[in-house]
Amino acid sequence: MKKTVFEVQQLLKRFGMFVYTGNRLGDLELMEEELHELYDMKMIDQDLYLEARMILKAEMTKERDKYESNN
Repeated sequence: MKKTVFEVQQLLKRFGMFVYTGNRLGDLELMEEELHELYDMKMIDQDLYLEARMILKAEMTKERDKYESNN
């Protein structure tokens, strides 16, 4: 079970997917897209997909909140 964004990154790396744009929110959104591709191709099961997606969504919310509080 994946519990952190780092662990989701490691999952994606196992499939040769490296995401780094220099923009944290952009990275998270790309990671979510890659995760969805893996699930659509049946390379990961639904439980792993949902857990990893939940982690990414929570982190995206934190990043958006941080951005909004700074502006």
